[in-house]
Amino acid sequence: MELTTPKLKHTQLLIVFSGPSGAGKDSVLRRLLRSEAELVFVVTTTTRPMREEETQGFDYIFVARDEFALMVEAGEFIEHAVVYGEHKGVSRKQIEVALESGKDVVLRLDVQGAARIKQIYPSALLIFLTPGSEDELRFRLDGRETETSGRIETLVNSARKERERRTEFDYVVLNQRDKLDQTVKEVQEIVRAERLRVRERAVRKDET
Repeated sequence: MELTTPKLKHTQLLIVFSGPSGAGKDSVLRRLLRSEAELVFVVTTTTRPMREEETQGFDYIFVARDEFALMVEAGEFIEHAVVYGEHKGVSRKQIEVALESGKDVVLRLDVQGAARIKQIYPSALLIFLTPGSEDELRFRLDGRETETSGRIETLVNSARKERERRTEFDYVVLNQRDKLDQTVKEVQEIVRAERLRVRERAVRKDET
């Protein structure tokens, strides 16, 4: 089966949010999507358990491991990887539909997923969200009340490695506790500035 790569239109942004678990990506995205009508969010498919505050099909598409394996075999993902021990993937069809809308497209990915999308779409806009210190990260992970102490240390160790790759991103945004509005405002300013120079991020040869 021959697979095709969805194309970016010449005045579109493909925005990728990434950062360690606990950086607040979900909170920032929820607020951003409510305030920005010209954004289309591509929902990631995952095998991890759904958290109490999450909604199927909105936060993630939650599937069993065997179903995920069948989707991989069928070539349904444009990018997929194992993240913190669970499988995650981005639907090729969802990206295609999102790009056809003509609106700016938003993805939420781990660091390796962001790097893969950058290979496919060199003009993608990569934003790295960080909670700041490791103590702050531990505080947030502990606040979930779903993570064991061992799991928290695993996530903190992963965050160290992810932080080392932040130079691969176009922007690094500090998401401070109790300052969500400020973080969202900074992201909005980035998006608006990039829209003004979007032709400089026009589709490159790799994407045609």
